[in-house]
Amino acid sequence: MPTFVALLNWTDQGVRGYKDTPQRAEAFTAAAQKLGAKVLNLFWTVGPYDLVAVVEAPDDETATAVLLQVSALGNVRSTTLRAFGREEMDRIIATASG
Repeated sequence: MPTFVALLNWTDQGVRGYKDTPQRAEAFTAAAQKLGAKVLNLFWTVGPYDLVAVVEAPDDETATAVLLQVSALGNVRSTTLRAFGREEMDRIIATASG
């Protein structure tokens, strides 16, 4: 299943409710699962991003739906990256090499 890395920043609303972040993380995981995705890891970070989520989803549309749903709650904004594992990269290189 494709992997996505979501770099998340709290909005003003999200940081005001920082005490609820563990419960919001659980809700995010449950919502992702309902849409057919799986949150593999969620990290609270220091630096330019407040959280990093690693999510597996069957396709780009599902991953986008999950992140739109969480962003619509108003606590975070996301930047999402499609990540490729070793086997996927091997296939990409084989394709590119002809």
